[in-house]
Amino acid sequence: MGTAGLLGTMRAKSLQAVPMATESPFSQVSYVDIGPEQAGQRLDNFLIKTLKGVPKSRIYRLLRKGEVRVNKGRVKAVTRLKEGDIVRLPPIRVAERGEMPAVGRPLSQYLADNVLFEDEGLLIINKPSGLAVHGGSGVSLGAIEALRAEHPELRFLELVHRLDRDTSGCLMLAKKRSVLLALQQDLQNNHIEKRYTALSKGRWPKGKNTINAPLRKNTLLSGERMVRVDVTGKASVTHFKILKPYPSATLLDIKLETGRTHQIRVHCEFAGQPIAGDPKYGDEEFNESLKPLGLKRLFLHARYLRFKHPLSDDWVEVEAPLPSDLEKVLAKL
Repeated sequence: MGTAGLLGTMRAKSLQAVPMATESPFSQVSYVDIGPEQAGQRLDNFLIKTLKGVPKSRIYRLLRKGEVRVNKGRVKAVTRLKEGDIVRLPPIRVAERGEMPAVGRPLSQYLADNVLFEDEGLLIINKPSGLAVHGGSGVSLGAIEALRAEHPELRFLELVHRLDRDTSGCLMLAKKRSVLLALQQDLQNNHIEKRYTALSKGRWPKGKNTINAPLRKNTLLSGERMVRVDVTGKASVTHFKILKPYPSATLLDIKLETGRTHQIRVHCEFAGQPIAGDPKYGDEEFNESLKPLGLKRLFLHARYLRFKHPLSDDWVEVEAPLPSDLEKVLAKL
C-alpha cells in the first residue's frame, strides 16, 4: 500500500477514543527523583511536561504559593534542576478532557516498520506525509505523542527538529536530554546536513543553484500562518541541484543551510517554480494537472541526514527512500 493510501487508513483508524481516567496520578502528594534526563531543565518546563493537562497558570500559581518544593525548599520557576534533586508535587486535580487519543494498529505498525536508525540516545523514523510531528491546533495525535505511547519505557523522548505535516521523510527524536541539546546546537550551527527531494513546476534554470532570501512569518486575518520573503526577515539560504528535468516539472535535490519554517516551499515559490501539490504556496493549475497522475500530497521528502552522533562522536548517515506514491507520479510524467 502506498503512503497516501496508508495515511488515509491511519486517519480513519489510528485515533481510537478511550475514556480518560477520572483520577489523576497526582491526586496525592508525590515525589519525583530527578535523573540525568531531567537534569538541567528549568523547573517550570519540567512541571509543564510532567503535569500534562494542568493549565500553565495553575502551575505558576503552585510555584508562587510554594506548594512545589525541591529538596524540601521553596524555589523559583527558573530554578535549574540537578540530578538527585527531589521534587515534591502537591495533590493536583487534572481536569478531565473527555477522551484521549490512542494509537491504532495501522499507525502503530507503520511506525514500527519505518525506523531508519535507533540506538540508546536517538530514534530516526521515516515520517509519512499527513502525520503532524505533534498534536495541537485541531490535531489530536502527532508523531511524538504516538511514539511516546508506543514506547512507555522511555523516560525521555523529544523532537530534535520538525517537519511540515505534509512533508515525509527523516525525523529525529532524542532519547536523552544531552543528545537533544547537542543536536539542536548542531542544527543551529549548520553542522547537520539535511537534503530533500522535491518536484517543482517548470524547468529549473541551470544556473540557479542557491536562493538567499530572508523569510518572515506573517499571520493573516483568518489566522492562517504564512511565510514570505521580506528584507526584514531572518536570513535563509537554500541550495538546489537538478536531478531530472521533465517536460512540465523538475526533480530537485535540495540542501538546507538554514532551517526556517516553510523555507523550501517559499523559496521555490519565490523562484517562480513552486513545489507540486503545495496547497499554500503552490500553483493551483499546476497542482490540478498532476492529480490525474495520482499526486494527492505535497511532493517534498526529507531524504537524507548526515551528522556527528553526540554519544559516539561517529558520523551517521541516514536515508529515507522516496515513497512509492511519489515514485509512481514520476513514472507517469
